[in-house]
Amino acid sequence: MTIQSIGVVGAGAWGTALAQAVINSGRDALIWAHEPETVSDINRDRVNHTFLPEVQLDPKLKATSDIEEVAGQNALLMVAPAQHMRTIAGQLAGHLPDARPVIICSKGIEQSSGKMMSTVLSETLPGASLAVLSGPTFAAEVARGLPAALTLACENEDLGKLLAHAIGHATFRPYWSDDIIGAQIGGAIKNVLAIAAGIVMGRKLGSNAHAALTTRGYAEMVRFGAALGARAETLTGLSGLGDLILTCGSPQSRNMSLGIALGEGKTLDEVLGARRSVSEGVYTASAVVEIAQDKGLDLPICSAVHAIVSGSVGVDQAIEELLARPIRAEHEA
Repeated sequence: MTIQSIGVVGAGAWGTALAQAVINSGRDALIWAHEPETVSDINRDRVNHTFLPEVQLDPKLKATSDIEEVAGQNALLMVAPAQHMRTIAGQLAGHLPDARPVIICSKGIEQSSGKMMSTVLSETLPGASLAVLSGPTFAAEVARGLPAALTLACENEDLGKLLAHAIGHATFRPYWSDDIIGAQIGGAIKNVLAIAAGIVMGRKLGSNAHAALTTRGYAEMVRFGAALGARAETLTGLSGLGDLILTCGSPQSRNMSLGIALGEGKTLDEVLGARRSVSEGVYTASAVVEIAQDKGLDLPICSAVHAIVSGSVGVDQAIEELLARPIRAEHEA
């Protein structure tokens, strides 16, 4: 199999950055955008004014609004928001040849069903060869060519390594794994935990609290992952701990910046109403809590975030309830 042309489905900040990374790897990139103005901006101005305005794009990057055209590339990167993945994959379904490699690059769990993105695409694109790309990456840095490393998970080792070499280059380094579930769980849970980390910062609770929350949040990620079949080493790697460190440590993260705003007293509607980009943790939180309840898992931080974003408790009450939890053994299951 030869992979020279790569389609990128979704022209948000991350999709645009990935398309630029594909060009830097020496491959051809065609990016699909839902918004006609984004297609025009990329093709005419070499800038995605709406989602990544600060980065000049390579002239070789092309954009289209034709889903059939992007489906005709040698491999696809699926970067649509998680809550829209099923709909957009359905639009691709009639145009995608069997066994076409499709790499999931969105981080989240489908809110309505509680299903991972790999399950969503198995249902909507049953003939595709699926992989997952996830890790500690800010879109603007990847688009500028700054160094980054990620996990590329694919059950077929030969295909996984082929894809890693197709999109990788000196400053964009995918490391192969066969743990598709683990690679998705890290990316999904860290978005929920980043909201909590942002609330800590917005409420000015201090660095000690931030470190404690991130560490205990990681314990929740591991607990959740174990229940769904993820391997521990995946969650200690780039797509788990690595992504958690990045996303909980910088206001560049959409989810952390949302948490900061909530911690400062803004309402969720106020924050989301001022944004074009998606904060996946808002929608993933409810799915995570439902799965945890079904499996009898104790995820107090994720549950607190869900309670806050759903409006059932206020920020101060959620903090008080977390601090009032009984002291217990650190590694108690």
